[in-house]
Amino acid sequence: MSLAVTFASRREVGAGLVLVAAIAAGALLCKPWSRPLPSLAQSHAGTSAGARPSTQVKRLSCEPLADMPGKVVTTLQVDFPPNGYTPAHRHPGAVIAIVLSGQVRSQMQGRPAQTYSAGQSWFEPSRELHLFAANPSASEPARLLAVIVSDEHCGPLVIPEPTAGHRH
Repeated sequence: MSLAVTFASRREVGAGLVLVAAIAAGALLCKPWSRPLPSLAQSHAGTSAGARPSTQVKRLSCEPLADMPGKVVTTLQVDFPPNGYTPAHRHPGAVIAIVLSGQVRSQMQGRPAQTYSAGQSWFEPSRELHLFAANPSASEPARLLAVIVSDEHCGPLVIPEPTAGHRH
C-alpha cells in the first residue's frame, strides 16, 4: 500500500468521524426530547490526580451504525469542575472530543499539551494513550462532548492506565 493511499484513507476516516460527531452533536442539540441514558459518572481518583476534583461522565446515547456492521457510536458528556482532572487512560474506539464550554487542556502521547476552547475539538485514535485532560480554570467549569466509535457493545469506554504518573 502506498503512503498516498494510507494518508488518503486516514483522512477519509477522520472526515467520516467528524461527520459522525457533527451528526451526533446536532441530534443532541436539536432533539431535546431524546432520553439520555443513565449517568455513568466515573471517578478517576488516584495518586496521579492528587487532590484535584475528578470529571463526571454521563453517557447520552449509544446507537448501532447501520452502515458499519458491528460498530456503535456513543456520545458522552464530560463535565470538568474547576481544576477538574482526568489521568492517563485509553478508549476502545476512536474519539472526537468537542469542547462545549470553558477550556480543556489535553495531551495525547507523543504530542504537546494543548488548551482547547469552546467550539474546538481533537481526535484520539483507538487505544492511543491520552496522558491527561484537565480544566485549567480554578473558577469556571468546562464541558465537552465525546463521540466514540467502537465495537458493537456499549460497555466500558475508558481504560485507565495503571502506571499513570503524569500531573499537569
